[in-house]
Amino acid sequence: MDKENKLPKIELPEEWLIGTDISKELLSLYTNFPCRLKCEIFVLCMGGEIEASINLNRITVRANDFVTITPGSIFQIHRVEGDLKIYFGGFSSSYIEQANLHHTPLDSLYVAIGRPLITLKPKGAKLLEEYLKFLIKLYEFYDNANDRKRFAPFLYDSMHAGIAMIYRNNKANFQEPLSKSEQICKEFTQLVTQHYNTTRNVSWYAKRLGITHAHLSTIVKQATGKTCIEIISKMVIMDAKAQLKSTTLSIQEISESLNFANMSFFGKYFKRYTGMSPLEYRNNG
Repeated sequence: MDKENKLPKIELPEEWLIGTDISKELLSLYTNFPCRLKCEIFVLCMGGEIEASINLNRITVRANDFVTITPGSIFQIHRVEGDLKIYFGGFSSSYIEQANLHHTPLDSLYVAIGRPLITLKPKGAKLLEEYLKFLIKLYEFYDNANDRKRFAPFLYDSMHAGIAMIYRNNKANFQEPLSKSEQICKEFTQLVTQHYNTTRNVSWYAKRLGITHAHLSTIVKQATGKTCIEIISKMVIMDAKAQLKSTTLSIQEISESLNFANMSFFGKYFKRYTGMSPLEYRNNG
């Protein structure tokens, strides 16, 4: 078996997929290095515990938790414990690219970037579980790929409308309103998640937020204990690692995808944060 076939799958094989066959063995494939997801995945946990990173968010998933992983997200599993009971559903990147995205799906995808995990009330989690069980039966009923494909637009719209409602309702019953500084920090991390592969310039992010470079740096440092550069570099390095391990792209191509001036600059940047060159990480990391 060649290297590519040994790697975890980060794309769905058809327009939409739903099921429950998430095991510790499957999740263990994602523990060695970060992976960049091409598709969109929704996860409902009804048992067990998973610690993971999704972009800049370190999360622990437990019973009654619902997770949205948006296309392009970089994730890694750190720990899996207990008797897992996981439901998952998702849409392939090819379907999402050609789908007519309405306002509601866009809303649900945007809010999930900054907050991928929400904890549902037990009754709400049970209701969602029953809905996903129904969709599993529907998937099995439409055993013809063309029939599933025709059903995809209706499912896509209804699932995203439901997810948007879950996030809105959960937000209304969530914690105290964020302070102005906390809101700025949240918006900064969301911008980094969306634009790290085009700019690493802190002043650019400050301008987008309508504040000075110095003010943004102070707020972020006070709120997170990290500098703006450290947060941006974390996303860049996570993406670089994912591409080095999960794709056959050349180092030159990876360098260009992350908007480095040249491969030499990318190599120095990568080594500064990892202690090894991109090629050493690909072969031995």
